[in-house]
Amino acid sequence: MWMLNKIKISGIIGLLVFYVQTQINAQDVHFSQYYANPLYLNPSFAGSSVCPRLVANFRDQWPAISGTYTSYSASYDQHFDALSGGIGILFLGDRAASGTYSSNAISLIYAYKLDLSRKVAMRMALQATFQQTTLDWTKLRFPDMINPKYGFVYETQEQVKYKSKGLADFSAGLVIYSDKVYGGLSVNHFTQPKEGFVTEDDEFSRLPIKFTAHVGALLNLNKHRNKNTKRMGDMSISPNIIFQYQTKLSNGASYSTMNYGAYFNCYPLTVGLWLRNGFNNVDALIFLFGLEYDIFKIGYSYDMTLSLKGSGGSHEISTQFKLPCPVKQRRIRSLNCPSF
Repeated sequence: MWMLNKIKISGIIGLLVFYVQTQINAQDVHFSQYYANPLYLNPSFAGSSVCPRLVANFRDQWPAISGTYTSYSASYDQHFDALSGGIGILFLGDRAASGTYSSNAISLIYAYKLDLSRKVAMRMALQATFQQTTLDWTKLRFPDMINPKYGFVYETQEQVKYKSKGLADFSAGLVIYSDKVYGGLSVNHFTQPKEGFVTEDDEFSRLPIKFTAHVGALLNLNKHRNKNTKRMGDMSISPNIIFQYQTKLSNGASYSTMNYGAYFNCYPLTVGLWLRNGFNNVDALIFLFGLEYDIFKIGYSYDMTLSLKGSGGSHEISTQFKLPCPVKQRRIRSLNCPSF
């Protein structure tokens, strides 16, 4: 009887996983090192460092729970004088439930730069994305597969229309910045493509729109004013606020968080602390440590999850390479913001 109950529970869990992945809108991938993944935070950051930049990120969420989420991204961006703006390429991958549900996306971004005054500039971006989502049907278990004596031995009668699906998606962003202060807004999935596996006519399968608003400052604590070079021991502080909101069309609910954070930089070291606060609960404390030297940056962060006990928190690693600018690149104001 104990074995039969265990089998039934396993089958029900499989059915729930299937239901969640095919019917309910999910939130986007979440990275805690917000500014270490600039194109994902806001496409308007494309070309904001002026020189060519390579970025890679990896996140392992809730490792103490079997079969949860691993996410990774990689990007390249650079400013081009001839285009009056920056070009960016972003790759994003996500695996859930030990690969039962996976998605891969590639985006092309253009960010136009406009000088509003001698001290203030603006970047406006458009992002086009192609995303491929896949459901590994062989990893799902359903009640009709159960034999009371031998366990999962039958083939399920459950069916879906798609086990792999591609979609086109579009996003936009805006960022305004000076030497010390910056702020921006991005809107992801404003065309709300349908990502469900059951049917194309299911309105509940639309990818929900996500809004991100961010504002911060980078305050130099040094007496010398040469912003183009960094010396050992140079210090700065950077307070930041990030608001994120994503709708859920299936039930009218929404996902909202306020993220409060600050960095302290003493070149080449950076330490940071963030509080991710959902409107219904306090989600996590985020501790960050970063190392920067010349063209290379590496960061590690740990999310101490407060909203889910026994999850093991979340681990995240980021790397950045800032390559030399073209020799004839004219002087352009770069966006002075955190690196992690």
